[in-house]
Amino acid sequence: METNNHKIVDYDAVLDAKFGKEGTPSRLEAEEKAFAFYTGKIIGDARKKSHITQAELGRRIGADRAYVSRIESGKIEPKVSTFYRIINAIGLKVELSILKHIT
Repeated sequence: METNNHKIVDYDAVLDAKFGKEGTPSRLEAEEKAFAFYTGKIIGDARKKSHITQAELGRRIGADRAYVSRIESGKIEPKVSTFYRIINAIGLKVELSILKHIT
């Protein structure tokens, strides 16, 4: 395993080098893939904690097990309406809050 020997790293520079500068199409694509992956992980972990199978979750939201699997693996992102059906089906709650004022 490679380490950085406890050196301070500029992670913005690392991301820029790997995925392109912020705002570029390649960086935006990487961010979208990351959001899909994290969303899928959250859904999968919550589903497992609720002791619900992928097939059962699919039944509850009107989809099949393969669709749930693709969401949980980050291959696809559900529509917002489907996302809320998933959240309700596994007993989660979505809260929105304003972090800072955007002008």
